[in-house]
Amino acid sequence: MIKERSVMIKKLKYRFVILSMTSLLILLAIMTIAMNIINYSSIVSSTDDILTLLSHNRGRFPGFEADNESSVIIDQKPIPNNDLPPHMSPEVPYESRFFSVLLSEDGSVLFTDVSHIASIDAKQAEIYARLALSNNRDRAFIDTYRYIKRTENNAIRIIFLDCEQRIESFERFLYTSIIIALAGFIIVFFIIFFFAERIIRPISESYEKQKRFITDAGHEIKTPLTVINTNIDILEMEIGKNESLSDIQQQTKRLTKLTNDLVSLTRMEETGNSIPMIEFPISEVVATASEDFRALATAQNKAFDIQVQPLLTVKGNDSSITHLVSILLDNALKYSPANSEINLNLYEHNRSIVLQVINQTKMHIEESELNRVFERFYRLDSSRNSQTGGNGIGLSIARAIVSAHGGKITATIDKSERFSINVTIPL
Repeated sequence: MIKERSVMIKKLKYRFVILSMTSLLILLAIMTIAMNIINYSSIVSSTDDILTLLSHNRGRFPGFEADNESSVIIDQKPIPNNDLPPHMSPEVPYESRFFSVLLSEDGSVLFTDVSHIASIDAKQAEIYARLALSNNRDRAFIDTYRYIKRTENNAIRIIFLDCEQRIESFERFLYTSIIIALAGFIIVFFIIFFFAERIIRPISESYEKQKRFITDAGHEIKTPLTVINTNIDILEMEIGKNESLSDIQQQTKRLTKLTNDLVSLTRMEETGNSIPMIEFPISEVVATASEDFRALATAQNKAFDIQVQPLLTVKGNDSSITHLVSILLDNALKYSPANSEINLNLYEHNRSIVLQVINQTKMHIEESELNRVFERFYRLDSSRNSQTGGNGIGLSIARAIVSAHGGKITATIDKSERFSINVTIPL
């Protein structure tokens, strides 16, 4: 028991750490990406504001005038920058490095201005201009230069702004934010890993107490139930059968079955995959277990179709698979209307054994309820009517059996209200 508890605590610890760190990783990734997108957008926006201002002033800042447009602008004299937008710093004209090229409609270069940048000459400016001209976009990046195209008097002016410093700043921010996010992730990982066991220990202890209570209570309840059944038999011999004694006997049997199911489910959850596993003919086991329900289906005026692919084998526990088939068919018989059909199919698909039990339902089932049918004591009937004789724990046992075999169990329903339980067990 101590070893099982230790294993359980470790599993819960690892799941808690994985879930916590996955959530943190997603959160940090979203924050880092969002910050860098905002930073990049801000850089592009401020760059486009400058380019727009230059394009509206024939490739110059307001307040700067040129004598003429030639291959190089000369005698350019600054005057007060009264025409700059209010949000733009007066230092922007002096800090910005840009060049512009004026081209005719046929692509001939009419004018080149490289007076505001030292790293680009007229020939290089023409090369960049022709690259931008061949691009269908009016604004884009070429290397570390962002350009804008504007039509002027049957000509095209292309203005380039040097964004090297801005791009380097963006890259530094990107790398720094990633490093900080990773460092924070690692630090939080060690903190969570260190405290995880302390956090989940109360949960583990509570769960262990719950399972121990169910097991102990189950054993304690069996004795008075046996005594009650014995006394009922004695009373029947003394006073004969009557309705009251039959009701007591029926409810006692139901309580006995519920107790046995709870203890069985708790034991399966405790032992996990430790049930004995051997290679056995699952086709034969399923066919035999299914045939036992044919007479019961006939008595309820229900058609029963069994389709079992022969000669299938699987590594598992044959008694558990027999119990699984019994649970699924018992569930189908209880919750299907009269004169309906029940189908059981067993076949191999994608290196797995697939077991299907399909039946018509008595009531409408919502998609949201399908995942809950395997919960303990959950019933689709909100009134929790027990006339069917079920106790709401059979499918929970079925899920535990499938889980012990490393498989998966799901429930589906089609448009014609055909309810299907699908079991997949890997070969």
